[in-house]
Amino acid sequence: MRTFSPVTIAISIIVGICSVLALIYRQDILDYSTANSIISQIIPAAIIKNISLPTSAAVSISTTTSTTTPTPNPTTTTTTMSAASTKLLPRLIRQTFLAVEQSEGAGARVRRSIGTPKLRNFSPFLMLDHFSVPPSAGFPDHPHRGQETITYLLEGGMEHEDFAGNRGRLEPGDLQFMTAGRGIVHAEMPAQGEAASVGLQLWVDLPKRLKLCEPRYRDLKAAEVPVVQVDGGKVTVKVISGESHGVEAVKDLAYTPVWLLDVEVRPGGKIVQPLPEGWNAFAYTLEGEVVFGQEGGERKKVDQYHNVVFGDGGQAVYAEVEEGAAKSARFVLVAGTPLDQKVVQYGPFVLTSQEEVYQAFMDYQTHSNGFERADGWESEIGKSMVH
Repeated sequence: MRTFSPVTIAISIIVGICSVLALIYRQDILDYSTANSIISQIIPAAIIKNISLPTSAAVSISTTTSTTTPTPNPTTTTTTMSAASTKLLPRLIRQTFLAVEQSEGAGARVRRSIGTPKLRNFSPFLMLDHFSVPPSAGFPDHPHRGQETITYLLEGGMEHEDFAGNRGRLEPGDLQFMTAGRGIVHAEMPAQGEAASVGLQLWVDLPKRLKLCEPRYRDLKAAEVPVVQVDGGKVTVKVISGESHGVEAVKDLAYTPVWLLDVEVRPGGKIVQPLPEGWNAFAYTLEGEVVFGQEGGERKKVDQYHNVVFGDGGQAVYAEVEEGAAKSARFVLVAGTPLDQKVVQYGPFVLTSQEEVYQAFMDYQTHSNGFERADGWESEIGKSMVH
């Protein structure tokens, strides 16, 4: 009779678990606590404790887990559109669709426009959530590995706490850039005393060589985001990452190159926003109606809560709000360099092979290879959600 080592048995069990989870849950909305509970119930603690796993090699990065504030740069600049900018080849619209509201976390509501069957793994983008979290809800303790997250708070207040002792709070207009790297466990909860907290969270893939880097944070306060006025003040652009009309954002916020612009267009306003050629790009409409496309060419009016996916050809995105519009429009414009690598994702773990995902589950359960500090840790801010 053939015998199997404990490692082989455990890995086989995990393979089966992941297969079941893939059938039960869409991998983009796998509930962290549910997955953790299922694995803990099926794999006895005694088996896990008796397994000796090799230590995963981590990429050496000069930065370590910390909260860093960039140098303030609260610059407001006014520019006018040049004739040359209006001659740039337009980015054509590949598709548009409504981000349907759904439940997520513990009592939160999100409109997910990337990470669904309509748009999955739009490299380097893995997920975009437009979230609304009432005071009684939130995202209690959960892990991540292999990606970066960008959280942009629009209303209310959000608190953050992780197993390395980092803790902070976001106010409206603030951002947090988090690199999960080899492993992080944290909680994201609405600040007490606030109404519903509303914002955006974007998941960005990490290059394979940085999947196991050390976790890190970059906080960006609203006052540090440079602002540029375009078209005689009819258009306001907050340059969170990248550049717009000669104004550059704070550097080195994330490992994967990404541009993130918050654009408000008043009635009659127009903007031509160049983007790096060959990068994947999309817009998400937060308020009002925006007309995308060059005058005389392909144009489309897009309503609130829609994702607009652009083709990779062309040089710039053309956007405007009609002169007779009842109100201004607001959207975020995002672009990123595509990564030539496979994406294998199960919930909060984003790697490049199934074996790496199985290892991530095992590391999390055994508190090893980046998850050592998760052993016995509970966030203070997440305790209100423990039932």
